[in-house]
Amino acid sequence: MYTETFLIAAALYAAGFSIPLIWWSRDLRAVRTLSLSCTILASLLLGLVSVAVLVSGNVITFMIYRPLAEISFGFSIDRLSGFFLLVIAAVSAPVALYASEYYEHLEGGSRRNLLAGCTNLFILAMVLVVASADMLGFFFFWELMAAASFLLVMYEYDNPGTRKAGLFYFIMTQLSTMFVLFGIIALSFRAGSFRFSGVAVPADPVVLAAFLSLFLGFSIKAGIIPFHKWLPYAHPASPTPVSALMSGLMLKIAVYGLVRFLLDVFAPDLWWGILILLAGVISAVLGVIYALKEHDIKGMLAYSSIENIGIIFMGIGLFVIFSAESLPLLAGISLLAALFHSLNHALFKSLLFLTAGSVVHATHTRDIEHMGGLACHMPVTSALFFTGSVAIAALPPLNGFASELLLFIAIFTSITVVDPLLKVLFLVCLALFALTSALAAACFVKAFGSVFLALPRSPESAGAKEVPRMMLAGPVLLALACIVLGLGAYQLFVLAGISVPLPDMMLVGLLLAVMAALTWTALYFTASRAERISETWGCGVHLQEPSAEYTGHGFSEPLDIIFSSIYRTRIRNERVFFDQKNSIFREGTAEIRLMKVFEEYLYLPAARFSLASATRIARFQNGCLDTYLLYVFITVIAVMVFLGWS
Repeated sequence: MYTETFLIAAALYAAGFSIPLIWWSRDLRAVRTLSLSCTILASLLLGLVSVAVLVSGNVITFMIYRPLAEISFGFSIDRLSGFFLLVIAAVSAPVALYASEYYEHLEGGSRRNLLAGCTNLFILAMVLVVASADMLGFFFFWELMAAASFLLVMYEYDNPGTRKAGLFYFIMTQLSTMFVLFGIIALSFRAGSFRFSGVAVPADPVVLAAFLSLFLGFSIKAGIIPFHKWLPYAHPASPTPVSALMSGLMLKIAVYGLVRFLLDVFAPDLWWGILILLAGVISAVLGVIYALKEHDIKGMLAYSSIENIGIIFMGIGLFVIFSAESLPLLAGISLLAALFHSLNHALFKSLLFLTAGSVVHATHTRDIEHMGGLACHMPVTSALFFTGSVAIAALPPLNGFASELLLFIAIFTSITVVDPLLKVLFLVCLALFALTSALAAACFVKAFGSVFLALPRSPESAGAKEVPRMMLAGPVLLALACIVLGLGAYQLFVLAGISVPLPDMMLVGLLLAVMAALTWTALYFTASRAERISETWGCGVHLQEPSAEYTGHGFSEPLDIIFSSIYRTRIRNERVFFDQKNSIFREGTAEIRLMKVFEEYLYLPAARFSLASATRIARFQNGCLDTYLLYVFITVIAVMVFLGWS
């Protein structure tokens, strides 16, 4: 029964991809609505299958195609893949609901049909990656996911910024694919098959090379620093539902791949876990630091995704370390924290991207300095964005707090049982993790205040209106999920039969609600009913102007100064004077520039080196047939020597 339900869901995703292709030349809303309706229905069926697998613990396995004995395309859904299928279903349905209205406001005419179709193809590819029974199918659908996401990023291909983002994304995603392919080939060479089965000890050089290759491949796709630069380019350039799917889901597919190989294929060593942990800590800290200085609202959310993926990698790294140290209880809590935060991040980051897209739709700008005052004009969107901000800032009682608290508990508990060197490492990671949480709260205080509070700082913000209902329905579902998973985290774990050291957030939420109700009641009965309307005092200025507001730049400037060594801030100040003594000022210009450190010091040098190497290699292609025959002869001799030696 569940096998048939899964196949029907996959067929609906395929139908959602095919329907717009059939009528691709006809600019009809009905075509796109039908396509996205297939997405919603398929997601509901997929959610039913995943919940059934998680509750029962049964494994759904079936074969689709076996051309050779060693090569097959089959699917296997266990609890791990069922959990990630639930994540896909929980996000894709609200996003499709939002997209059914959002896509109608895009330019492109009938090209929007292809956008709706490729959205289904993208989701289908992620579903099949997670459900693949072997490494060959995993890689095939991994590449299909990369191709579909590239097409979605390039929707507005006539925009130069989009073309740059697409090129950046294409290069990085193919680099990720190359490392994943090399790792799979190395594992199949050692194990003799493409099955997800255990291999030799970590000391084996082939196994070690496979792990490092897969770790690099999944890190690039997940956006781990220093392989993160494609996120701030691809997310702002993509349509908002695509950004929500990429940040909320595609990054989690990389997390799934890493966890799947660590659980089913490798027998991880201690230093593997330390490597993953350090990569996660660095990404979490630097991700939120770069998010603080960003004033493009979608770029800020992209950097915030890097931070949260870093937190997830921290949990995975701790899981590997505790497993190697024979601490199964702490290993289970760490892995549970990583998986729970994967679900939570998928929900609140999709919520934030969708509401940010609504703001951009209403104001026609992504610069938060040109927004402000939207809480009056877009009250529902502001409440939804506030909910996502509280969740991502890990404030109780929402879901971000529950998963991050679980990770804090794992680190705190481990300090008393690990050896001194690991204790020092964990204390440093704990301090940086706490710093990350504080900076994340500051980042979204800045974002919400700059976008929704104070006076409008542009005519577009002053004239903004609430978005249509369908663009509110999807975010409302995601916001409710954030609240339910936060308040009911303890109860959900109990229902799943998992014992976790979490407080009862339902009780915490009830206490907060009672305190709020008592405060409101006290103010209602004791406050004066007299009304007084006047201007806010503004240091003697009679009328308040938007230009006098505390902007996002002003809010983050102290932190920009503190982290100037990371930002590599460049300050240029040019002044012209009337006199030779430089006493009477005439005119001047000042500029504060934050360097793109990784781009200028890592990516561009690598690109220049690759271009120079390709230019040298191109000289071998001189058009002479005799030279090409010489190349073939040398290659044949080299292959014969290698085969004879091996």
